[in-house]
Amino acid sequence: MGVRIASLLPSATEILFAVGAGEDVVGVTHECDHPAEAERLPRLTSSAIDHDGQACAAIDRHIKSALHDGSSIYRLDEELLAELDPQLIVTQELCEVCAVAYAEVERAARRLPGTVPVLSLEPRSLGDIAATVEVVGRAAGREARAAEVVAEMRARIAAVEALPRPSADARVVCIEWTEPMMAGGHWVPEMVRVAGGRDCLGREGQLSHYVGWDAVQAAKPDVMVLMPCGFGLDQTLAVAGEVTSRAGFDELPCGHSERVVAVDGSSYFNRPGPRIVEGLEMMAAIIRARPGDPLPHGAAWVA
Repeated sequence: MGVRIASLLPSATEILFAVGAGEDVVGVTHECDHPAEAERLPRLTSSAIDHDGQACAAIDRHIKSALHDGSSIYRLDEELLAELDPQLIVTQELCEVCAVAYAEVERAARRLPGTVPVLSLEPRSLGDIAATVEVVGRAAGREARAAEVVAEMRARIAAVEALPRPSADARVVCIEWTEPMMAGGHWVPEMVRVAGGRDCLGREGQLSHYVGWDAVQAAKPDVMVLMPCGFGLDQTLAVAGEVTSRAGFDELPCGHSERVVAVDGSSYFNRPGPRIVEGLEMMAAIIRARPGDPLPHGAAWVA
């Protein structure tokens, strides 16, 4: 076994297994569900908010309330962390809703014997995600395999870029949360552009942000992609009505043409790991698809 690693981020867990360091991972988060081997590892975190079956608006209220009160929305099992005796902790600072707060991780690391480094991953673009794989590979002593993973990622990104462009750039809106509504940011608008569309509301490399329904209507999207953060495909389909039932939806180009797609955002769009290239390929297929056309695994037309 090489460096003993605690992964406090699902995308980091995916990267570690992809570069061949899975055998060195001693603990993961309660949300680490890929690959399947990761699900058998000790869980270092748990959610402080029970949101099973709740509507997006209720989940949002609970999260905002916890953050306003200075509480974390995740619990870190520091006792288990100490028992697992990691030599490296991988986490992130990018989003306080996506993982245990960075400051809390740092405090926990300082309580461990010796000096345990904390590696924070902060990608904002497709290029950053590839670079992150290299950084994790280097930290885990798996540089060669990481280089292979990155080469494959870049080749697949280039293949999507080389696809014939649609006759007209589709106006695309990516909804990262349905109520209150948020437009996807970071790498998502770049994915749309590379895939052959034009993101009307997202800003490349910038944070996801709240948008009003009037802004969505003004954008007049030809294609709408629903990708609520942390939701799988079935969950996304279950909340799709929070968008499609709004007044004026049927008058939107995407509503009129029925080019509205739900995706497994958790697997292919929200997590900055190797599977982001599958999300990019999925986006390219969605932008070129017509209602009723078959969609890739992880995507489905919204009825």
